[in-house]
Amino acid sequence: MSDELQARIAEAIANPRNLGEMQEADAVGTVGSADCGDMLRMWVKFREQDGRKVIDRATFQTFGCETAIAVASVATELISGKTVEEALSLSGEELAAPLGALPPMKIHCAQLVEGALRSALVPGEEAPAPAPQAAPTLLEQLQAGTAADAGGAPRARIVLKPRP
Repeated sequence: MSDELQARIAEAIANPRNLGEMQEADAVGTVGSADCGDMLRMWVKFREQDGRKVIDRATFQTFGCETAIAVASVATELISGKTVEEALSLSGEELAAPLGALPPMKIHCAQLVEGALRSALVPGEEAPAPAPQAAPTLLEQLQAGTAADAGGAPRARIVLKPRP
């Protein structure tokens, strides 16, 4: 990876744009990669501008590498003010363009961002479906002593004690 690209990624990590969940988003898209283990969710809010529906704001959260965070950060800035059609026409390479050309081993990061954007902007499905009731996380289950194996038997209990 070039020094210039590394510097741009470091800047995007130091000052990420539009990071975090968006309340009252008009669309939400999630995508994950089984190959690298990264996951990215993108929230989009629309507004009317000159009789057109355009992206007002987009935010993201990710479990991913620095490059995925940097691409998502610049992509959320890039799509602001674009129509759904304009945003959908952007490739992963175009979404990552403000950072510079990504090396082949990091192209999947741009594809992850492109996938989350497409997931959010699929025509005819612009509003998010109601979220199902969130199940407790494994950590919450373990702390409550309700985590069980397939047969229903408790598997583990976490006890946190301060160090002396």
